[in-house]
Amino acid sequence: MDFKDLTYVLAIAKYQNITKAADSLYITQPTLTKFLQNLEMELGQKLFRKLGHRFVLTYTGERYVAKASEILTLKKELDLEMDDIIKNSRGALKIAFPTMRGTYMLPCTLPVFNERFPNVRIDILEARSSLLEGMILNSEADLAFFNLPVKSPDIDFEIISHEEVLLVMPASHPLSGRGIQKEGCRHPWIDLGLLAEEPFIMQIPGQRTRQTVDQIFKEYNITPKIKLQTSNIPAAVMLAANGYGCCFVTETHLKYVRPAEKIACFSVGSPCVTVDFVAAFRRGSYLPSYAREYIKIVKDFT
Repeated sequence: MDFKDLTYVLAIAKYQNITKAADSLYITQPTLTKFLQNLEMELGQKLFRKLGHRFVLTYTGERYVAKASEILTLKKELDLEMDDIIKNSRGALKIAFPTMRGTYMLPCTLPVFNERFPNVRIDILEARSSLLEGMILNSEADLAFFNLPVKSPDIDFEIISHEEVLLVMPASHPLSGRGIQKEGCRHPWIDLGLLAEEPFIMQIPGQRTRQTVDQIFKEYNITPKIKLQTSNIPAAVMLAANGYGCCFVTETHLKYVRPAEKIACFSVGSPCVTVDFVAAFRRGSYLPSYAREYIKIVKDFT
């Protein structure tokens, strides 16, 4: 058995289809079928049972896949460490971002990284924040950037920056003049209780900012009147600017959203609400020097 065998079984398990798995491996379907038959004969155990056109893991197959994933992860880490030791600065780095973050962070950080590490291939993945932890755990991504909290104990992180969560309303709103200066706040502070009857544009459940905002409302004992839920942060800010409802957004995002109408931004909470923006990676995994350098570049940018 070699690493190729493990990769073949993982591909069948992922696609649950021999033809699709073979296509992903750039081999023919008969070649992959023959491989699986020979492997199951050698093991004396079935790794898959066929349900229609689907190949579903047996219990033996589940254990095989679990260990195969661990072995391939260890091999990848060994290869990365060896690359570092011989200092050839070649490799690949898979980075995952929430879509909004990637829009403004990638143009500022990738050219700097490429100048320092021209022989490292970068693969960019974009997804909702709620999906990024899973991408790290299943090795789709080496690094992911998002706001805390981290749910899995198998994920470690490095804090990039502390960001304030701000309330946004149109500058023409009747309450826009009710903000006050408060120690510890970088923006005028407003009592969220004043907006208990206002309509809100909220991020969709599961997004990290939405989780933070839900907690703020809970502390104020307010059930918000949700007029719209969207994962599109620029759209939420622009709708708020046009009086469609109030919204919440982290202050870094506001640097890159330019609504046509003027907005008013406020701190809320006691005295304000902050979130930590982090670089996350699998706990105990080996990060090559160029991955750690990319984290530093993001820190400098932020």
